[in-house]
Amino acid sequence: MVGPSKKTVGIDEYIGNHPPNVQKILQELRMIVHELAPDVQEAISYGIPTFKLNGNLVHFAAFEKHIGFYPTPSGITAFRERLSPYSTSKGAVQFPLNGPIPYDLVRDMVRFRMKENLEKGKKKG
Repeated sequence: MVGPSKKTVGIDEYIGNHPPNVQKILQELRMIVHELAPDVQEAISYGIPTFKLNGNLVHFAAFEKHIGFYPTPSGITAFRERLSPYSTSKGAVQFPLNGPIPYDLVRDMVRFRMKENLEKGKKKG
């Protein structure tokens, strides 16, 4: 299975529907999010793994030739320069499967989004 699936019930199942090399990457991304945001809640939104902390934090998805990572538009804008080697859109970046996944960059984007969402939560609270 490749890409989002409306039939996926949970993140374990989503990850399990991919080849072992892709599962390893998805598990690493999941672990990074949990290490940095231990209070994060997991969900499947838009058919893909979603992590919530005072709203959507980040999403990721596996495709045939890349991993899509979705740190929202603010995350893409904040890291525009570091993301320049990758294909990006308003709220997404594509990490090709035929190259190394920039886990340090992912960590920095998750930290950025955490700070953003926690500040948003303080303003509401």
